Amino acid sequence: METKLKSVTATFFLCFLLFPLVFSESNDGLVRVGLKKRKFDQNNRVAAQIESKEGEALRASLLKYRLRGNLADSQDIDIVSLKNYMDAQYFGEIGIGTPPQKFTVIFDTGSSNLWVPSAKCYFSIACYLHPKYKSSSSSTYNKNGKPAAIHYGTGAISGFFSEDHVTIGDLVVKDQEFIEATKEPGVTFLVAKFDGILGLGFQEISVGNAVPVWYNMVNQGLLKEPVFSFWFNRNADEEEGGEIVFGGVDPNHYKGEHTYVPVTQKGYWQFDMGDVMIDGKTTGFCAGGCSAIADSGTSLLVGPTTIITELNHAIGASGIVSQECKTVVAQYGETIIERILAKDQPQKICSQIGLCTFDGTHGVSTEIKSVVEENTHKVSGGLSDASCSACEMTVVWMQNQLKQNQTQERILEYVNQLCERLPSPMGESAVDCSGLSSMPSVSFTIGGRTFDLTPEQYVLKVGEGDAAQCISGFTALDVPPPRGPLWILGDVFMGRYHTVFDYGNERIGFAEAA
Repeated sequence: METKLKSVTATFFLCFLLFPLVFSESNDGLVRVGLKKRKFDQNNRVAAQIESKEGEALRASLLKYRLRGNLADSQDIDIVSLKNYMDAQYFGEIGIGTPPQKFTVIFDTGSSNLWVPSAKCYFSIACYLHPKYKSSSSSTYNKNGKPAAIHYGTGAISGFFSEDHVTIGDLVVKDQEFIEATKEPGVTFLVAKFDGILGLGFQEISVGNAVPVWYNMVNQGLLKEPVFSFWFNRNADEEEGGEIVFGGVDPNHYKGEHTYVPVTQKGYWQFDMGDVMIDGKTTGFCAGGCSAIADSGTSLLVGPTTIITELNHAIGASGIVSQECKTVVAQYGETIIERILAKDQPQKICSQIGLCTFDGTHGVSTEIKSVVEENTHKVSGGLSDASCSACEMTVVWMQNQLKQNQTQERILEYVNQLCERLPSPMGESAVDCSGLSSMPSVSFTIGGRTFDLTPEQYVLKVGEGDAAQCISGFTALDVPPPRGPLWILGDVFMGRYHTVFDYGNERIGFAEAA
């Protein structure tokens, strides 16, 4: 309980990392919302790993998920249910009510509802760490009360619908239906840097068939054109995160011309994509065509396991868990053997060497505490959930080997071999930060044009200095027909290529980002 209280108290300070955000309406008729960014960091990987069992269950049960909107195809897949917002890097500010109550949200083209924490959220700690919408403070509030729930890959929210004015830049969207979240269970939203989600997908996937904010912006005649566009600033040295432009495109955000492809299935911003190539050579799997979704609410590039395996092999990626397991063996393997031989209680060994805490029966991850300490006190080598689990498995493996009278050298070799077979629970893969120059380019064929990504663009750095790790920007998810095989092109791709969402002509455009 003490650890939990410390975690909650320390996490409270994380909410102060949310920045005041800038938005404006210019004289060119465009409405600009400034985006702030934060680095892809260890904290988010940790929180995702804490709930990895839930995420894995969702992936393993992929066929059970169906769209909660109006798509009639019974074989369709609910991609929203698989989303992991812990990796989200870009946020903007909106207001709800009169006068506006401010919230930091993810502008998410991969979902269609708007939700924020409610003042009526009493039993979820996450609600106390973020601003809450108070209907009694708004003169334009209209009661609705219809219940609502949205399930994500590593978290869920539930609550009820309400109606109020929503302020985006200088625009006021009247009588917008949104969800007041009264339950935000789990770690995901507890440590999130955002307050809520503003979905920019089609109404077909809107929970409760609520009219999306974007639809009302168009229907109420607030925009010059029924178009919005994303520009993400991928320069890590600059504070400006980027900009979402409503009503058109800003020519300063891109170079050359956009390549447009039609939306093939409304719901998500889905389109047809061609081959995926590694150093100009086909991977074969999508040579006959694949589907893709442009998703601003996803940080990584998500694709079929067949190709992701090829990609990660080509860039020398190894499983995150395997790497951390090997690290535990390298740093503590001999110590663990010594403690087992000294007749120490096996269940206490990992807590004795500092990788877990002991709750009286077994080791418990020091995950949340170490994350806060690493963030606030710059403690290097923070203890991770994976390290605790790897340690406990190592103890069991070594116990069995010692019972067979194996030598220390043989035991360490054997445990390392087992480490190599461990799967990564969140599908993440590590790469050698010093090897970027020797990694291949990866290309996507869209609309007959080739869109290249360099290693510097598809590899994400976690942490700073000697403690930095590099993570492959590719992760696997197999979506069966008719929706799949499917790629989800998240911020890794959209950061390289300025993306236009043309609602009026039902098409998506990509051009090199400026």
